[in-house]
Amino acid sequence: MVGGYGTVGGDLTRLAAPSWPLLLTGRSPERGRALAEETGASVRRWDLSDREPFSARVRAVISTVNDPDDRVLRAALRGGVPYVDITRWTARLQRAATITALTPPKAPVLLSSSWMGGVSALVAAALAADLGEAAAVEVAIRYDLKDRAGTDSVEFMDRLGLDFEVMENGERRMIMPLSDAGYVTVGGHRTKVARIDTPEQFTLPLTLGVDTAVTRIGFSANSSTSALLALKKTGFFRWGRGDRLESVRRSLLYSPGEGGEALLRIDVRGRNGGRRTAVVRDPAGQAHLTALGGLLGLRRVLGEDGSPAPEGVVFAEQTPAPQEVVPALEKAGVEVTVS
Repeated sequence: MVGGYGTVGGDLTRLAAPSWPLLLTGRSPERGRALAEETGASVRRWDLSDREPFSARVRAVISTVNDPDDRVLRAALRGGVPYVDITRWTARLQRAATITALTPPKAPVLLSSSWMGGVSALVAAALAADLGEAAAVEVAIRYDLKDRAGTDSVEFMDRLGLDFEVMENGERRMIMPLSDAGYVTVGGHRTKVARIDTPEQFTLPLTLGVDTAVTRIGFSANSSTSALLALKKTGFFRWGRGDRLESVRRSLLYSPGEGGEALLRIDVRGRNGGRRTAVVRDPAGQAHLTALGGLLGLRRVLGEDGSPAPEGVVFAEQTPAPQEVVPALEKAGVEVTVS
């Protein structure tokens, strides 16, 4: 597990340790010693910024950290082992899918970087299957500013100055981040949300055939969302791009607390006019829910979820058993309310 002792990686290590022997890697293995002792895992150094080759005999690889040069992906492809990634933003996911297509994999490649390690897309697939055929999916995220968070959790701050492509009403168009702001009730909280670039807006039209895919994010304090929208109006996210102001951008939101909850809402509209809504709440927090998405991905590529392992490159929502998504989440302590 690459990044197996980080914020998300640590939760995933604890979830996965009862099922498999684990090898945790990262740039500072001394930070992972205590977790390795706790879970019976091994730990080794693998700095993804270092060109030094890395070799290990493993059944599968999961990446819980940014892999900007695709070193982890390429290593898994060369080794012919199943690969799961839960950290890529849309452009990097598109690149990973291209690399995989150009190097036909000998083992499954699961790009599960939709919000919360693919959970948003999995739940969307479950609701779409219940409706028969989906026409639109809308995701509203309530980001808990008091929750634990790793430094990569606010990487989206670096993308708020970049327009991105979406599918709306069957047509592709470019939109600005933090546009289309409004209020959505998420788990009983009236939450101010605005558009953000997330991979499910790219994958769901391809996999579920929806005409519209929309994801919006808001923060547990509406005042924080309003402040971010006000900053956007100044043009900061366009003129403040680049390495020089990276620390400033990330400091705007990166102030992790002791713990909070993960909360999101998924609305799916069917082609026959039916609608389904799911509110997903993980009291253990956002890192735990992301890790759970990674765990479900590992089971999927290893063929240990009761269905055959996939072939080639797939996305999270391409699950052969969408009816099992909600029970699997609930078994892990996640509250899912479907209406």
